[in-house]
Amino acid sequence: MLEDKDRIFTNLYGFQPWNLAAAKKRGDWADTKALLAMGPDAIIDAIKASGLRGRGGAGFPTGMKWSFMPKTPSAERPSYLVINADESEPGSCKDREIIRHDPHKLIEGALVAGFAMRASAAYIYIRGEYIREAEVLFAAVAEAYKAKLIGKNACGSGYDFDVFVHRGAGAYICGEETAMIESLEGKKGQPRLKPPFPAGVGLYGNPTTVNNVESIAVAPTILRRGAAWFAGIGRPNNLGTKLFQISGHVNKPCVVEEAMSIPFSELVETHCGGIRGGRDNLLAVIPGGSSVPLVPAHEIWDAPMDFDGLRDLKSGLGTAAVIVMDKSTDIIRAIARLSYFYKHESCGQCTPCREGTGWMWRVMERLVTGEAEYHEIDLLLEVTTEIEGHTICALGDAAAWPIQGLIRHFRPEIEARIGKRKGFVAVPSMAAE
Repeated sequence: MLEDKDRIFTNLYGFQPWNLAAAKKRGDWADTKALLAMGPDAIIDAIKASGLRGRGGAGFPTGMKWSFMPKTPSAERPSYLVINADESEPGSCKDREIIRHDPHKLIEGALVAGFAMRASAAYIYIRGEYIREAEVLFAAVAEAYKAKLIGKNACGSGYDFDVFVHRGAGAYICGEETAMIESLEGKKGQPRLKPPFPAGVGLYGNPTTVNNVESIAVAPTILRRGAAWFAGIGRPNNLGTKLFQISGHVNKPCVVEEAMSIPFSELVETHCGGIRGGRDNLLAVIPGGSSVPLVPAHEIWDAPMDFDGLRDLKSGLGTAAVIVMDKSTDIIRAIARLSYFYKHESCGQCTPCREGTGWMWRVMERLVTGEAEYHEIDLLLEVTTEIEGHTICALGDAAAWPIQGLIRHFRPEIEARIGKRKGFVAVPSMAAE
């Protein structure tokens, strides 16, 4: 369990004001000039040594990602930092807490990360539905400009760095990094083919790195406290602190900063007051936001909540949006609802996703009522594998994985529902059909 002295986000619940004066009392903007004086390469080396992995879902090493940027950008071809504050993954709500209660952590992080990557500006792309959060962020950026913390000669360092806030229009697909870049450029939010990767050809054709809000916001604290401090939390390859957002059938849903690799049981018992109805009432958990496969109760209870532990369970940490479902849940209907979401949010660019997400949703709706045939379960599973890995971006994978998890762990329930519709007392074997 994480000790209070190790927490990075000390105003996560908004008990103190978000403004610059309060942020400085919490330690933000404390001699930022000295952090920049480390130099870009030393900052990147420190982030690498900390073991920080991207907090937006993929878990790619953050320092390594920063190191891909050109070492000598030119005035004709400047580099950019794009911060992904779109946060449209169902179940995920951590970045909004940072933005509305601790926005200066993000702005200072943007300056430090931008300096390390030799970028000239940061673009914060915020979800369209985050109305009040955007208002706070606009005001915080204005405060930082007025205090000369960003802009010309940022923090007196001799480095010029601008921060722009761009509001999206509510498209989930724009959370994908290249679709976000397209949207920033004023185009339809559709993912680009890669390569070229954004580090080579990104925003306005210039070198660009796209990072999650949390990944950027923790950087100044890591530099102040030292890479070894951050790397001393969690287990190897899964280091540092992490914001977990727990929703669903727990007694106290919450967003909490905890140590990576904390067991699921400790996470929900300590911070959420346990499962509604007790441990025996737990059915399944979606551990990383709606796009990762669910994990049944008996597998998740003692599992470490980190990238490797959940991968071993054929799921993923994702954004650490933990969706808890007790035995009152119609698990088939829950996954069908997610199927509708991905069908609705598909940009339509790739045929497997455009056609497949709608087809999968329609089959899922028939599984909910039991009107499908037994052989369609295997057909549905086969179609998910034809969509997974065959699209430009990961939305096809995100649509396929929840269904794969359902069939992997709850096939008997699906078959029982079909059998009940057919009037069978017991489900006949597949071979007998």
